Amino acid sequence: MGCLKKKTLSFLLIFVSIRACGTLLQEADPARQRKPFFERLHRLEQQFQRFQQVTLTHLQDIASNYNAYYNVDARFQSLVEESQATALAVNQSQAAIQEDVVHLKTRLRKIQRRSQKMDAQLQALNLSLSTKNGQCCEEEELEQKAQREATASLALSIRALQDALASLTQQVHSQDTRLAALEGQTQRASPGTPALGLTTAPTPTQLDQRGPGSLQLWGNSQTSRPSLQHRNSPRDFTVHVQKTQKFQAPSRNQTALPRTHQGSGNICSSGPVLIFPNASTENVIFLNPGFLVPLRALSFCSWVRMASHHLGTLLSYATKDNDNKLVLHGRDSLVPGSIHFMIGDPVFRELSLKPLLDGQWHHICIIWTSMEGKYWLHIDRRIVATGSRFREGYEIPPGGSLVLGQEQDTMGGGFDSSEAFVGSISGLAIWDRALVPREVANLAAGKELPRGAILMLTNATSVGGFVKRAKCTCLEQCP
Repeated sequence: MGCLKKKTLSFLLIFVSIRACGTLLQEADPARQRKPFFERLHRLEQQFQRFQQVTLTHLQDIASNYNAYYNVDARFQSLVEESQATALAVNQSQAAIQEDVVHLKTRLRKIQRRSQKMDAQLQALNLSLSTKNGQCCEEEELEQKAQREATASLALSIRALQDALASLTQQVHSQDTRLAALEGQTQRASPGTPALGLTTAPTPTQLDQRGPGSLQLWGNSQTSRPSLQHRNSPRDFTVHVQKTQKFQAPSRNQTALPRTHQGSGNICSSGPVLIFPNASTENVIFLNPGFLVPLRALSFCSWVRMASHHLGTLLSYATKDNDNKLVLHGRDSLVPGSIHFMIGDPVFRELSLKPLLDGQWHHICIIWTSMEGKYWLHIDRRIVATGSRFREGYEIPPGGSLVLGQEQDTMGGGFDSSEAFVGSISGLAIWDRALVPREVANLAAGKELPRGAILMLTNATSVGGFVKRAKCTCLEQCP
């Protein structure tokens, strides 16, 4: 802008000097140069007007360009601010989207794992059902066959007994005839002597006079006489034999087990009682240390009182490569009173614990050994379920996370309120061997703790959420 002003001033000065020179020339020689001078002056004026118009046009263009440049700076600044705000919003949106994506991926993986679990559990359940159906059919066939054989042998025995009874009856009748004849002969020979059937008991003095063998002979005669006087018919004796055999024959499922301990009033000094009041995901107990060595056998025993319509998760053991290495798992979607005993996902056995749903204290023991994969379920000292070929030869690895009251979807976390345990636990203990029925019975009766327990409630290092610890003299006194 300043350069343009300088050019305009210089041009005006030149024009003024030319105009002054023309005026001087006119005054010097007005007659001769007047006409050409005016023509030239007129042309210069025209050129100056055109130059003035061009200059004005340029100045207007420059002013418009300056205004445009000024407006461009302001707009550019506003655009910069808008771009920064947009970039910030985009970054925030990207962060939120990434966080949502991470949550969705985690949820998807969890859903996939659960779906895989459910598929595997359904397959295992179908397999176990088919196996049970086959076993049931085989057991029914064997039972029917055994019953047929027992019936046949019993019929043969009854026939033999009937034949023996018939012959014995004939012998008895013949003996009666002979005795009657002998009595008649005796009465005819000695009319004053009483009959054999009316013999009176001799006195001790008479027995001593008869000799040392008289007392034994008299006793034998007295024991044999009622059998002759009170004999039964063959049919009555057969019925008596059948009743005796029916009483003595043991049932197929009869097992010599200790009687269950009903009521918990006599179970005292069982240790602390842990109360899980609700289904919060924060109600969890961590046991530390966990399993320090691989386990090829396991016994889990505890006093349990349920406070809900489903069992919930009693125990959960998870490692980095498998979150269901050992689980006693119940959830509200299962059949009421059922629990999954899982060793190494996805293999499990479904156990029925319906007696635990009455709101009373019960003693349970779940025992497993990898030898032949046998397992037993004790409730109040009774064996209520057993099986074999469950994780035969398997080994539970050490170094995992062991918790009570929740089921882990990840090692030490991933809890779900629908799988929470609601109730009370006391006297919990875990062994790395299979307890025998006598040890289970003594433990349930409160007599002694079997040797070698590797974990107890005293190993609880973290009690979270709303879990309460109560000290009760006897279990029935606990809230």
